[in-house]
Amino acid sequence: MALFSSFYNPRHPRQFDHKPIYWDPHKEEIDKRVRKIKREMGMDDGQESLEEYKTEIKGSFVEGTSHLKRSIDRGDESRSRNTRNVRLAVIIAVLFVIFWYLFLK
Repeated sequence: MALFSSFYNPRHPRQFDHKPIYWDPHKEEIDKRVRKIKREMGMDDGQESLEEYKTEIKGSFVEGTSHLKRSIDRGDESRSRNTRNVRLAVIIAVLFVIFWYLFLK
């Protein structure tokens, strides 16, 4: 019977549920207000805006991985990689058919 219960009750992945150890909403609101006032007064404390931060992060993943960096340096695009993968699959299939025809038939 346990075999058939999997059809009626499919398993679901566990959900991520992070409960912070300590969170002070009052302190967070004070920090937001202080940042807003400093920004209005022009006394920016050196923190970058979100847009500046996004431009800094944009290429950091590719720079951190050696294989992606090499493929970009060679000028490879995802389309050319896909065509090479398809070509390899076709060659393997043709070799398998030739092997089957010559040795297994």
